[in-house]
Amino acid sequence: MTAPEPAPREPLRIGNASGFYGDRADALTEMLTGGPLDVLTGDYLAELTMLILGRDRLKDPARGYARTFLRQLETGLGLARDRGVTLVTNAGGLNPAALADAVRELSERVGVPARVAHVEGDDLLAAGDWGEGVLTANAYLGGAGISACLRAGADVVVTGRVADASLVSGCAAAHFGWADDDWDRLAGAVVAGHVLECGTQATGGNYAFFVRDGIDMRHPGFPLAELAEDGSAVLTKHPGTGGAVTVGTVTAQLLYETAGPRYPGPDVTARLDSVRLSQAGTDRVRIEGVRGEPRPDSLKVGLTRLGGYRNEVTFVLTGLDVPAKADLVREQLEAALSRPGVRRPAQVDWSLARTDRPDAAAEEEASALLRLVVRDPEESAVGRAVSGPAIELALASYPGFHVTAPPARGAPYGVFEAAYADAGSVPHVAVLPDGTRLDVSFPAAAPRRQPTGSPDDGQPTGSPDVPTGPPDDASQPAPSTSTSTEEPPSEVPPPGAPATRRAPLGLVAGARSGDKGGSANIGVWAYGADPDLYAWLRETLTTDRLRALLPEVRELSVTRHEFRNLAALNFVIDGILGDGVAAQHRFDPQAKALGEWLRARHLDIPEVFLP
Repeated sequence: MTAPEPAPREPLRIGNASGFYGDRADALTEMLTGGPLDVLTGDYLAELTMLILGRDRLKDPARGYARTFLRQLETGLGLARDRGVTLVTNAGGLNPAALADAVRELSERVGVPARVAHVEGDDLLAAGDWGEGVLTANAYLGGAGISACLRAGADVVVTGRVADASLVSGCAAAHFGWADDDWDRLAGAVVAGHVLECGTQATGGNYAFFVRDGIDMRHPGFPLAELAEDGSAVLTKHPGTGGAVTVGTVTAQLLYETAGPRYPGPDVTARLDSVRLSQAGTDRVRIEGVRGEPRPDSLKVGLTRLGGYRNEVTFVLTGLDVPAKADLVREQLEAALSRPGVRRPAQVDWSLARTDRPDAAAEEEASALLRLVVRDPEESAVGRAVSGPAIELALASYPGFHVTAPPARGAPYGVFEAAYADAGSVPHVAVLPDGTRLDVSFPAAAPRRQPTGSPDDGQPTGSPDVPTGPPDDASQPAPSTSTSTEEPPSEVPPPGAPATRRAPLGLVAGARSGDKGGSANIGVWAYGADPDLYAWLRETLTTDRLRALLPEVRELSVTRHEFRNLAALNFVIDGILGDGVAAQHRFDPQAKALGEWLRARHLDIPEVFLP
């Protein structure tokens, strides 16, 4: 007689209460009191955060973790234990052991017993030759350490640098007993984790159509996932909270900071082109069909270092003759920086933002901004040596001279780089609540079972479209002192073609953009996942058209990826952010609004698609 199949485990209700270091402080309490949960995660780490924590650790070796998490636990720990909710967070940053100790001390102080565990091994700073000036070197670990801690009965798990989605996949693997090669299930958890990791971005935050869809965004709730044993999930939020969970909001977050169809991570490679979304009720979106493939044999290692010092001066140019005023002050200051005996900064960049308008009713609306940014390895070259000559021009330059801020000293800036290490060489240790150290490192040869299948509509991963031109120009945008007002060419439709109207792309397409080191991505999707609109978008929005719409990326490598299930395209633009967010290479250093700039650009759109 065949033994009966075991009953499936109940779905794991897993929420998020932090998308970055500095997110809404009350979110942890809101999530614990707003409705039932099994696990509550918190993501505190980003490329810039690691640099901040690295500088904290330089000042005090006992620091290097997100201290806001401790403040949230003052009341949150008792709430979590009363409700039986496990807390899992990467707030340990560069010092997870110290944060775990601090949580134990807080537990004793507030009289709330808690079994605390932590995960370590990601800090590789002392383990390799990473080059001069590297401040932090941390591998992106997977969820195995989290799983081990939870199986040992931990109430609070603190990690350092793990992949953001591994906060969810690690919890799911422990709850459902998944094996390391349950690729499809793990991939489903990774996709759910990717949607959850940025908090309210899944519930309407930064959502392109918040006005059109009538979403109340005054105080959006944080998201949660009801994750099933087969790896599918329903994304939702607590009843009565603000924001919304729709196919559109989830699509936007799925495209955030991604590249091609394959989404490689330390637990599994998830196939984003296999994801299927459907509205399963009010504020409920089902994610299913996710296919997984073996994880890579290497782990990403995030490196941060101090890149030098920067300073900036922003001149306000009001009224008439803006270009002439900009030319004058630039010539004057360039001459001052090039005087004999003066050390010119290693990098000097000018940009003119034409924010002015004719016959303006307010002075600010009549003004343009000329921005000077200087960088140098030495602080002395960018401090008073720059701000002093700039202010000395106050009575000797263009009419109406003034600047947006008083003179400043040079400030340090950071650089982020990605390296890779053999997964089998990176330690991954779970320190259990009783102090036992359990090695969960990758084996020398990670298990490799043939994936259960490939997506039905698998597409090529895309190929870079690199413009012709001098190689030296391919990694930096062309310098300019003016903002381009060039419009992409209007096309003459062939006879019998649908009538078109020149209008902003954002009337029919959403976009979400973000940073990955020095690169950025723009995910673009057809409103309402309309297949006809997507077909038009797919044909129209080529890499060449993207360059015409965004002249700033004209000289850069652009790769386009297609996601038919999401009615979306994803563009990866290499080099647009220079050395990464901490270097503040451009006006929008994290490319957060790059997609909104694209949506604001005009092109000929078939009237049938326009609202």
